[in-house]
Amino acid sequence: MRIFVADVIPEVGLEKLKAKFDVIVGGGEEIISRAELKDKISDVDAIVSTVNEPLDKDVIDAGKQLKVIACMAVGYNNVDVEHATRKGIMVTNTPGVLTDTTADLTWSLLMAISRRIVEGDSFIRAGKYKKWRPQMLLGSDIYGKTIGIIGFGRIGQQVAKRASGFDMKVLYYDVVPISPEIEKKYNATRVEIDTLLKESDYVTLHTLLTEETRHLINEQRLSLMKSKAYLINASRGPVVDEKALIKALQKKQIAGAALDVYENEPKLTPGLAELDNVVLLPHLGSATLETRNKMAEMAADNAIAALSGETPPNLVNRELSGK
Repeated sequence: MRIFVADVIPEVGLEKLKAKFDVIVGGGEEIISRAELKDKISDVDAIVSTVNEPLDKDVIDAGKQLKVIACMAVGYNNVDVEHATRKGIMVTNTPGVLTDTTADLTWSLLMAISRRIVEGDSFIRAGKYKKWRPQMLLGSDIYGKTIGIIGFGRIGQQVAKRASGFDMKVLYYDVVPISPEIEKKYNATRVEIDTLLKESDYVTLHTLLTEETRHLINEQRLSLMKSKAYLINASRGPVVDEKALIKALQKKQIAGAALDVYENEPKLTPGLAELDNVVLLPHLGSATLETRNKMAEMAADNAIAALSGETPPNLVNRELSGK
């Protein structure tokens, strides 16, 4: 059997796959084109994909003998799961392993934007630091403030856990009911999304990308936020209307934003990179050696199980379980 690995993944994952199957590895600085992707999967039994590959109906149909799409990611919005299911193709992901890593990254973004870390780094590298000044690069306190968490799943809850160390008031919004026990555990209070936006000093996004959450943060909702509030997005780029965000940042309608993901990733919406009240990272949410190694292992294990006639441990389309 043959597997196409769409990009170079950690060796620990590749070794597992190579021990059992014929493995073709892609990769490069640019995202693979649709034409090349269709060609690569035309005669393979599995693909280990990343967030970059658009596995829609047209591309999936090119995989004439495709049995499994093993996503090396938690999210799988780049895959037409319904169409894959209709064709009997298993779709898997790598949940849980990157929860703490992404929560840590969220806090890195929050602290970087609130304390103007990136601006300060650029300031000193440019030779502008001549003396300590009382009004130089003033940021915002974190301790004792209110954090609003949109999406209170695994990652959102771990962000809340870390907020306790800063004695923050924790508000959250999630369409899925959260048990009173979990609310108590994280000292979190559920409010409607508009209330959260109005009352929070820091708003962090941890929701899945669906038709309902696309542009969840838009011009109208940005207008509800405090002028001294910050928006942090480590979920999916299209959750935020970037044109509206740029406008809000330019007008100082909100104090700043810190982003790890983008609406048209990897492209930035024009105007975003020119702003000094925004911190930008290249999708580093799970980017630690330990986490990426584990993700590669999990993706490999999922693919191996599927091609061995077993139910993968992280099967997304559970209706194919046992088939």
